[in-house]
Amino acid sequence: MRFVVYCMMFVGMVLAWSNLGATEAIPRFSICGDERRVNCVVDGDTFWMDGVKIRIADIDAPEIHPARCAGEQDLGDAATLRLQDLLNDGPFELRAIDRDEDQYGRKLRLIERGDQSIGEELVKEGVARRWEGRRRPWC
Repeated sequence: MRFVVYCMMFVGMVLAWSNLGATEAIPRFSICGDERRVNCVVDGDTFWMDGVKIRIADIDAPEIHPARCAGEQDLGDAATLRLQDLLNDGPFELRAIDRDEDQYGRKLRLIERGDQSIGEELVKEGVARRWEGRRRPWC
């Protein structure tokens, strides 16, 4: 009996040591297409992560599906690619706000890396604007 206990302790220690250097996998984000949406960017303020659709709560980015004019399409494409870059730059946190979901079932979240808002970064770069409670035209 004592032998079984020692074996179980040994196995437990080996498992604990093997996990010491383990890090959580960071998803890589592609641009969403027709395939199943797991980890991809829809547009400059919406993305899928682990199969959950997330809307960045503090910004509004131009639409690309469909854009209402060529200028909105160009800026929307730039916002989409920039969001993809920012999400792929490393770990980030999703922070809930006072509402869990919007009218389309998207999770409303602030996206932060360290003490920086990824949404605010998109605003500073000119490819999005702060969310003011309603959409405004980009054309």
